[in-house]
Amino acid sequence: MPSSQRPAGPFTPLDFQLVLLRRMADHNPGLVEDARRELGASVADMREANRRWQAMIRSPRSRSAARYHSVLGEPESAAPRRIGDLECEARQWPLPLWPDLRFEVLVAEKGVVWNEWLVRAPGAEGPRLRTLDDLTPWSCTVDEAARAFAPARPLQGSAPTRWGLALTAPDAEGRRHEVVAEFTWGLLQRTAADGRRP
Repeated sequence: MPSSQRPAGPFTPLDFQLVLLRRMADHNPGLVEDARRELGASVADMREANRRWQAMIRSPRSRSAARYHSVLGEPESAAPRRIGDLECEARQWPLPLWPDLRFEVLVAEKGVVWNEWLVRAPGAEGPRLRTLDDLTPWSCTVDEAARAFAPARPLQGSAPTRWGLALTAPDAEGRRHEVVAEFTWGLLQRTAADGRRP
């Protein structure tokens, strides 16, 4: 039976990790290839997981947190959080591919998802970010880079699930550079110096 006619099984945490990788592949195909192999998945598996996820987020309940519960199960933690005037709940799930990170979903009133990204796991040691050389792909999260090189200015991402930060960071010789860092799902993907947008 052609694969398109096979009944689809449950969408699993493995499939979800492939979705995250698919978006990151634009910037770091080598890292994504290594991670995909670590998961034991094929390129076709990643493509199919992304296709199914896109169908899920286009459904009438696309902004509901229910889809994350159905895929990832009960969150490892859930805690109230206030961001400006927004009252929400931060729910976090572990992902095997990134054991020191958690996938965090900020859920507002009526279960509406306000934000979704990777953050450092509670108690996990974060990276030592001091110079431009430390800003390597997948080395840090948005909030870690913003704290290390404050004040950082948020920038609109080039696509959904992408964020940018404009920041100033020193090189190894102490010379300071204007840098734009781009993140996918909250994880650093690349930087561009001298104010050039990635």
